[in-house]
Amino acid sequence: MKFESYRESADFLRDRLGDFVPEVAMVLGSGLGFLGDVVEHPVFVDYHDIPHFKLSTAPGHKGRLVFGTLCGRRVAVMQGRMHYYEGYSHEEIAFPVRVLRLLGATTLFVTNAAGAVNLTFVPGDLMLITDHIKLYGDGPLRGENLPEFGTRFPDASHLYTPRLRLLARRTAAELGVPLREGIYMYFPGPQYETPAEIRAARSLGADTVGMSTVPEVIAAGHAGMEVLGFTLVSNMASGILDRPLSEQEVLDAAASSSEKFSKLVTSCLERL
Repeated sequence: MKFESYRESADFLRDRLGDFVPEVAMVLGSGLGFLGDVVEHPVFVDYHDIPHFKLSTAPGHKGRLVFGTLCGRRVAVMQGRMHYYEGYSHEEIAFPVRVLRLLGATTLFVTNAAGAVNLTFVPGDLMLITDHIKLYGDGPLRGENLPEFGTRFPDASHLYTPRLRLLARRTAAELGVPLREGIYMYFPGPQYETPAEIRAARSLGADTVGMSTVPEVIAAGHAGMEVLGFTLVSNMASGILDRPLSEQEVLDAAASSSEKFSKLVTSCLERL
């Protein structure tokens, strides 16, 4: 995808936003999309109206951007993200993050719901993402490099910004919200992982597994953005319990934990 496509999308949004410049881009997974509904002085823009944007088809994802103020910060909230299993490339998945970077966002907050690989975790736990594992070959930086965003071979030592992870730990402690920490492993889906894949993930050091987040984080890091990521443990991963996995289980866990999850995320936003 050429840089001109990103610029066209950004210019379209600038025409809608006037002088508004977002500080923080927020890609919210299952259970937190409602935060876009409490943004103050909101400007809503449907994905299908934005040049070159793809549509989000995942259940519970509204498929729109919300610009405004949340906890005193100028935000751009993605109510719905794109996934590889929907048929999109990693570059298309990461496209909105790059556009929001062009609009001025310097920080990315990203959340997801995922299965627990770590046997000490339980559904309902919140996990601060410290790193990720992506063994799948595709990636948002594959192909011609766009120097307007970053270098050809970007460092990935600290994609999840250390100072923001420290902020999250302190915030959780002040709120009295238990916060796990761990490594998120990316699988493309849409099928859930096999028990053998979960055993392999555990041996590699993964604590949770899911089907999102990593493409956006890679693109954000390439573009020089700071990143803070959280996972809601929605279920135990395949093979741990003697029952099949279901999408409803994920949605139910997200709904039951939304209050504490949103409090943590918004409190971190407030303390930036």
